[in-house]
This record gives sequence, structure tokens and C-alpha cells, in this order.
Amino acid sequence: MRLRRGARVTTDGPHPPTTGNHPLRVAIIGGGPGGLYAAALLKRLDPARDITVWERNAPDETFGFGVVLSDETLGGIEHADPVVHEALRRDFVRWDDIDIVHRGTRHRSGGHGFAALGRHRLLEILHERCRSLGVRLRFRAEAPHPDALSAEYDLVIAADGVHSATRETYAHVFRPQVTEHRCRYIWLAADFPFDAFRFEIAETGHGVVQLHGYPYARPSPDHHPSTRPSGPQNQLGASTVIIEMREEVWRAAGHGELTPRESVERCAKLFADALRGRPLRSGNSAWTSFRTVVNDRWSHGNVVLLGDAAHTAHFSIGSGTKLAVEDALALAACLEEQPDVPRALAAYEEERRPVVASTQRAARASLEWFENVRLYLRQPPRQFAFNLLTRSRRVTHGNLRLRDARFTESVEREFGCPPGTPPMFTPFRLRGLTLRNRVVVSPMDMYSAADGVPGDFHLVHLGARALGGAGLVMTEMVCVSPEGRITPGCAGLYTGRQAEAWRRVTDFVHRQSPGTAIGVQLGHSGRKGSTKLMWEGIDEPLPTGNWPLVAASPLPYKPGSQIPRELSRARLTDIREQFTAAAWRAARAGFDLLELHCGHGYLLSGFLSPLTNHRTDAYGGSPERRLRFPLEVFDAVRGVWPAERPMTVRISATDWADGGTGAEDAVEIARAFAAHGADAIDVSTGQVVAEERPEFGRSYQTPFADRIRHEVRVPVIAVGAISSWDDVNSLILAGRADLCALARPHLYDPHWTLHAAAEQGYEGPGASWPDPYRAGSRPPRTGRTDAPKPRLTLGD
Repeated sequence: MRLRRGARVTTDGPHPPTTGNHPLRVAIIGGGPGGLYAAALLKRLDPARDITVWERNAPDETFGFGVVLSDETLGGIEHADPVVHEALRRDFVRWDDIDIVHRGTRHRSGGHGFAALGRHRLLEILHERCRSLGVRLRFRAEAPHPDALSAEYDLVIAADGVHSATRETYAHVFRPQVTEHRCRYIWLAADFPFDAFRFEIAETGHGVVQLHGYPYARPSPDHHPSTRPSGPQNQLGASTVIIEMREEVWRAAGHGELTPRESVERCAKLFADALRGRPLRSGNSAWTSFRTVVNDRWSHGNVVLLGDAAHTAHFSIGSGTKLAVEDALALAACLEEQPDVPRALAAYEEERRPVVASTQRAARASLEWFENVRLYLRQPPRQFAFNLLTRSRRVTHGNLRLRDARFTESVEREFGCPPGTPPMFTPFRLRGLTLRNRVVVSPMDMYSAADGVPGDFHLVHLGARALGGAGLVMTEMVCVSPEGRITPGCAGLYTGRQAEAWRRVTDFVHRQSPGTAIGVQLGHSGRKGSTKLMWEGIDEPLPTGNWPLVAASPLPYKPGSQIPRELSRARLTDIREQFTAAAWRAARAGFDLLELHCGHGYLLSGFLSPLTNHRTDAYGGSPERRLRFPLEVFDAVRGVWPAERPMTVRISATDWADGGTGAEDAVEIARAFAAHGADAIDVSTGQVVAEERPEFGRSYQTPFADRIRHEVRVPVIAVGAISSWDDVNSLILAGRADLCALARPHLYDPHWTLHAAAEQGYEGPGASWPDPYRAGSRPPRTGRTDAPKPRLTLGD
């Protein structure tokens, strides 16, 4: 027999783990799809196995109505058990379209590929398969305590759901983290099939309410229009309908005081057009809040977590049942491949963790999009629809073009893209500066200056990136004083000689790459200064030649770091004047844009965070007081910086640490700088405290920029693990960012922007090649490396 998990295929023939002289004995707690499918697979692989499933509910008791599976998951099921696959195939409803309805306008996007069936029917199929294979199913039966099961059985599979008692029993080992989110939702059903996956937004006097709906049962071929619906699988077909709203909206609308029937009737009335005037039914559903479950470990001895007991992913990307079924596939395969249960469980967790983590990141992005949907209500209709479709970052501009080119082109036209122009190559204006495209070479410390003077390295480094086609090239953080350097290799703007050296760089950029702007980032290291060069030991103090450090408060960056002096009022004035002097020199050196560095734990950032600012004077305490000195510096710099040239501010939108700056604080920080004249906010995160715990992932900082853009109504620069031109197009077209800053991709490829243009077949003014390079403007025939992924389905 062959088992497939994604593209991976095991060798033929069972290789059961060693269990002494008897076949493997398996206890499964929970009779949901994951537990049942694991039972069927394990029994089919070795009929001699003794497998028992305990399910506290009756066979026909279940929550929810329809479930969605991806083509990838179905492919795995087909290879592992054709009998189950054929039974599912006969009952699946398939469709390709998504409808987004907002403010009376419906936009349809096609080519998505969905498959769904009733949860009740899915369980029936799995019950039948388990019985036919000889699995014991014990309904209306509480499973024995996990300790008793683990002593009696060789393997205990805990598939007992989001409220897993098994997980709680061994919480000291699994170390679960359960996060309850801001929305209430309820699973309902309508007795007719939608003809597309439907997202509808309703704006009420209490707030925003959204509907997620999709078909899961086809009409019976012999139904008559006069037939009345009589059950979950009625003759008219059926659809799952999920109603969701933020907790405060749910309370303001009075759902907490209504009877369940009254609450459901109110939902049906709110979405009467979508429901064609038909009622909604609730089954056993009730209003609840979604919980994200993450565990440090998934196994303990011979007990292993599966499905929602181990991890959850928000229903808006259709992944709960998919993940549980794929867990079962992987667990069964690992038990075949490994010589014993402990190694099989270790292999299972090693294989599944990265996949689940990626899905949970996408699900979290989707969940938070719907939590904050109110931010996007003013977007143009097509952009709103595109934003919704790409909310999880799994669907991108490129693969949406593959699915539905007509829809994507209509979004581009509404955005203002000339025909054939990708969103990233549309111009953008900041004050008196027009950037030819939306790509920024992010500030990257090079630690290659001598006495603060940029040399040939900086000329070649920044000159090469300017020739590479980006709209804006940023310097590294340029320090405003010798004591404000991070390392001895940091560049500065505190002497005339340094300004002259920078003039050499700006002259080259303006002369040789006239379409590219060059900006300077000014900063002061604060408590993170006087350290070794990055490649000699990042954030490690210099062994000799140290200079004294200053900061908002006398707190070292990490154990072993130098303790800074707390800045006095007089020294604050001195530093403010250092910033203004450096800004004056930057203007004379010919920079087109100036960015004030108020992030990453450097001096000005240290004033903003409550973790690094413990002052009791006018510059500490409340958020307004912590903002005072950074705003004073901003105002002073803006006062000497030419009025026609833009000025931006980089912030750390979260400290990634308890008690530190968070997303809501970042909005207020951005709002304050915008009120003082900042032309854009460059939104980064972290590096403020050494004990941070970042949540890394693709485009992981973008949600912070997105929120600031829509709440503050200020242009934003998104940065952080943006690596493909497809991501840049997606973020710009969805309205999550105005500019995208990329660092490492530009280290790997100085001509990243020009290559992105060539790979997209774009030859317009947003990416003109320098004349000496024009002969290389066509991509090689070997193909492109940044091509969009092929068609995806909801669960992918």
C-alpha cells in the first residue's frame, strides 16, 4: 500500500513499529473526522491492529454543517484509501467562484476550486468505513482516563477537540497556549445551495457583521418546488452560513439577551437578500469565540495529539477538518516508516509542525482581517474585494491573475495601473518627491565606514542598488554623533568631511540613475552603542575603545552590556541639536528624503517604549510624555529640512514582549508623528529589548503597517520578510502599504527591481534600465524563479 502526504510517497509494504509479540493496540479519544480517519487508516494498513474509538456523543450528533477539503487533501485520501475517496466524491459539491458583497455591490472572482460536503455525511462515511474494517466505535461513552489508556494500549491518539481533556491532563508536558479572539460567531445553515462561496458585509448601527457562506449539499434531482425542507440533507440542497461580528458589536446588538431562536432570526433578517428570504437553522450551534490552540509539544510517552487538540486554524480559510485529516495521514505513514512508536511520534511531529505553523500564520492573518474589517470599508469596491481575497497572504496578485485575469485586471484599472503596468511600478508622490515605483531598498547597516566617513564601499553598494531600479534607496542608519554610533564602523553626518563623502554618493545616484531617489536615515544608537561589528558579535560590547552610552533610562540592553547614563535635560537639548545639524548637512549633501529612526531600541525608540523608559520627569510615564522627546527631535529636524522634501519616521510597532509597545500603541505613535508633519511611517517591529519573542513569517510585519495606514490615514512603508515581487504587487494593490522596503533580497540581487520588471514583461517608465545595461533587460530563457504558484484551493 502507498500513503501520500502532499508530494511525499512512502515505500510499498507495511513496516509496523515494534510492540512486542502482539499487533499494535490503539485507543482513540474523540470520534470527529480526524480520529475516525486515523482509525480507518491504521486498521487498513494492518487488519490485525486492535483499534477502539471513544466518542461521548451519539453517531448523529455533530456541530456545524458543511466542511471544505482541498484538492491536496483529497489527493492524499485517494492514495491512502480509495474507498473513502469514492464515497466522498459521490457527495461532494464543487464550485469555482467567490462572491464578495459590500455596500450593495457584488464582485465575483472565479477559478478557485472548492469541494464541500455535509459534516454529518462525512462522519457517516467514516463510520461505515471503520465498521467495515473492524474498528470498534463506542458512542455515548466517555473514554477512560488517559493514564489508564496509556497503560493498556500501545498508542493513545487524543483527537478530542479544541477543549481537549487529554491536553489539559498533560498540560505540564504539552504546554498549551490558547488565545481567545475578538469576534463571536455561530454556525448556521440555509436550506438552499449558494452558487459561490459568499462573503457579505453588513454595516449596522451597532457595527460590522459578516456572513461566510458556501454550499455543501446539492439539490435532489427529483425535488419539486413545493417540497418543504425537512432536515440537514433536504431535497433543495443546503449551505453553511457562518455569522461573525466583534464581541462589542454582538453585545451592542443585544444577542446576549435574545433567545437562540430570536438571535438566529435577527441574523436571517439582516442578510435576507443573500438568503432569498429563507430562514436559518442552528442545529446544536451557539455563539462562541474562536480559540487558537498552539502546543509546545504534541506527544507525551505513547499519547499523541491530533487535529484541534494539537492546533486550530480559523474557519475563514477552511482548514480545521483539512488539518485533522492530514494529521491522520502523516501519523499513519510515520507509524509505518518508523521502527517503534516513540520514533514514529517524533517523526510525525517533525513533519507536521512546519506545515501547521504556516497554516496557522495564514489563518491568523485571515482572522485578524475579519476582526478589523471596519478599517477597509471605505476602500473602492474592487480593491476591497481584492483585499479580502488576499487577506491570508496565501492567495496573491500573481496566482489570482491565473485564476481570474479579468477580475484582477479590473482591480488594477480601478487602482490606476496603466495597461500592462504591475501595481509595484505605479508612481507614488511624497510631498515634492515623486517615486517612479513602490520599491524601497531598506536601510541596512554596513559597518564599513572609517571614522564615520562613507567610502568606496558605500558608493558601490548604494550606487549598485540605485542602478538596480528601485524607486528609493535608503542609506544605513547614519549617526548624528561619535557617541551615537552602534559600532566603530557606522557612518555619520556629524562632520563636514562626512557630508562631502555622502555628496559623492548622492551625485552618483542622481547622475547615473536619474529615476531613483536616495534617502538618509538619521539615528542615535542610545544604549545599543559601542558594540562589535555585526560579523564579530552582534550587540556584543567592544573589548577595548568603548565610549560612554546614554539613554532614556539607565538600563543595559542585555546582561553584560554597558549601563547607559540617563539623559539630563541639558543633554537632551544637545542631542536634539546634533540631529538638526546632521539634517542640515544631509540637505546640503543632496539627499531627497530624510527618515528619523525611532525604532529598534535605539535612542529615540528607547523613549517610546515603557520597557526602556522608566523616567519620572516630563519625558516619561504616560504615552504622551514618552513621545515628547522624539517629537521634539522630529520638529527640530523638520524645521531645517527643506520644505519640499519629504520626511518619514521608522518605528517599532511592537516590542514583541509583555508590557511593551503593541499594535494599538503604534497607531497612536504614528498618529502623533503624522500630526507633526511626517509624510509616511516606516513600520518595522522589535529589537527594542533582548528578551523579545517575535512571531516571524512571510510579510509578518505588514499587518502593523496595514492597520496604521487605515486608522491614521497616513502613507506607510511595509518592511519585513517581503521577498517576492508578487508579494509587493499584492500588498500595494490591496491597499495594505504604499511602499515596500526590502533588505536581504537587495543584498542577494542589487538589480532585484529591474529583474522583477523583466520577469513580468514590464518595460515602462517605472523600471527603466540604465543605457549600458539595456542589452540585459530580457530574462534568460531558463525561466523565472519568482513565478506565482499555480492555482490553489481554499484549504491550501
